[in-house]
Amino acid sequence: MTVTSVQNDPVNLTMTVTAELDAPPERVWQLWADPRQFERWWGAPGYPAKATAFDMRQGGKVEYHLSGPEGDTPNNVWEILEADHPRLIVLRDAIVDANDVPVDEGPSTFTVRFEPIAGGKTRMSIESKFPGAEALKVALEMDMAKGLEWTVSQMAAILAESR
Repeated sequence: MTVTSVQNDPVNLTMTVTAELDAPPERVWQLWADPRQFERWWGAPGYPAKATAFDMRQGGKVEYHLSGPEGDTPNNVWEILEADHPRLIVLRDAIVDANDVPVDEGPSTFTVRFEPIAGGKTRMSIESKFPGAEALKVALEMDMAKGLEWTVSQMAAILAESR
């Protein structure tokens, strides 16, 4: 497993997952920036992602839905608040209704950092900041950290294909 730590901070309402991936930051960045690659790793098991709009530039928007095993298709929107290629992505994430109005306890904010480390690898951290204690509680109850661990393992599998 490439995840090296999971930290929950109830005071600051954050969860941070840190992983080491066997590729340089530029290649790991591409996993986030290319909609077809994104669809291969984002989403929990049984809920594959399908991107319908994809602009990872600062001020851009990513729209996607997840296809659940029961036929449910929750819609999600990321607002790209900051994009510093290939070092940093800051985005606001929400599950939304047909009018793009958030329907969960969100939106939450993700800060994704890409740091080069020895051996041509990347340390990637994903910090999720929640809007309140209830939203963090829901994320912990649904084991969001486990979902992020799964997505990181999917990323590692994609990276292994190109070695």
